Amino acid sequence: MSDMAERARRAARIVEKPGLFKVCEGCESIVIRDANTCPNCHGYRFDEDPQRVIEQAHILGSRPQTSVKPGDLED
Repeated sequence: MSDMAERARRAARIVEKPGLFKVCEGCESIVIRDANTCPNCHGYRFDEDPQRVIEQAHILGSRPQTSVKPGDLED
């Protein structure tokens, strides 16, 4: 599966259940609702509004990844 197809698939899963997620106000990543800090930027401020989660999922699911995730730095 291509990276874009995988991102679209993950975004669709988030859109189905936006209440399980929140948007990091530091880097705009979508994280699970139980997270205390963002795994990408270590931010701790989040927008938990389901509509905001849906909007961000559509944005992230329709474009290539532009951020470096922690797993990208491992050998």
